[in-house]
Amino acid sequence: MEVLVLITYDVSTQDKAGRTRLRKVAKACTNYGQRVQNSVFECMLDASQLLVLKDKLVSLINKQEDSLRFYYLGNKYQTKVEHFGIKESYEAEGVLMV
Repeated sequence: MEVLVLITYDVSTQDKAGRTRLRKVAKACTNYGQRVQNSVFECMLDASQLLVLKDKLVSLINKQEDSLRFYYLGNKYQTKVEHFGIKESYEAEGVLMV
């Protein structure tokens, strides 16, 4: 069963290594979900995908300089997400073009 996971990150970009980490974290998230804000992704993941992505992201960040958060919204996410503003919402369970 897939669940909606909100992934947020804050990667220090004070040096070249940080900028590289930021690009790698964003690319890894892009492979699994939809960017909804600069450092925020909504990902529909099953248990194995979640473990693989979490392991990948944790290995990419510098734990002394960066931050990574996972919010588990579950399979009834439609009742937990509200959107206001210019960017149109998308169907999280729809086709993801990579």
